[in-house]
Amino acid sequence: MYQERPSRLSGAVVWWRTPEDPAVRPVLPDGCMDLLYSEGRLLVAGPDTRAHVPAGPPRAWAGVRFHPGTAPTLLGVPAHELRDTRAELTDLWAAGRVRPLRDRLAAAPDPATALEDIALDLAARAAPPDPLLHRLVERLDAGRPVAATADELGIGARQLHRRSLTAFGYGPKTLARILRLRRALALARSGVPYAETAIRAGYADQPHLARDVRELAGTTLGALLGTGG
Repeated sequence: MYQERPSRLSGAVVWWRTPEDPAVRPVLPDGCMDLLYSEGRLLVAGPDTRAHVPAGPPRAWAGVRFHPGTAPTLLGVPAHELRDTRAELTDLWAAGRVRPLRDRLAAAPDPATALEDIALDLAARAAPPDPLLHRLVERLDAGRPVAATADELGIGARQLHRRSLTAFGYGPKTLARILRLRRALALARSGVPYAETAIRAGYADQPHLARDVRELAGTTLGALLGTGG
């Protein structure tokens, strides 16, 4: 079973999954990075540009999904270095720094809450989130064009691209495309017809939506929603 809740860390989500859930569901691009714990391992899920299909037998997982653009400051690693990867935290930090965190999680009755506490500790020691990046996510998630958003934020296209690579793992156009897909999925799951979903989410038409779903999620919208091919 998969469950999640809002985190005490602003904008983040705490989630956990039990091994009794045998279903293998693709993890779709969402602009986020996650700190993960499972069976003694601490990992970082980098920003995805395509669906990630978990491998191996079902196992218990706990995770903290950070608000888009915030994880690199907490972890000390540019997002583009982790794009489309799942990296051991020991590959990013010294083993002596990771070991007590693993011990803390192994002893915790609720690893998800313990992982959230670790994320809160990281946030307390890190610089505050960049407000420009937060405004960028808000505007792109509302469907604003990238060029217009850059003008509104008073930042040049090249600088915006560089800062986006560090914060999100890819440029603002890819981020806008991923956020548009998330809007479309939310609309379709609420029962909005596909053609109307496409227009309301910002696509040219339903075939445009179908192509984006295929490229980013590796399947069809019907398959994602459990309604067929």
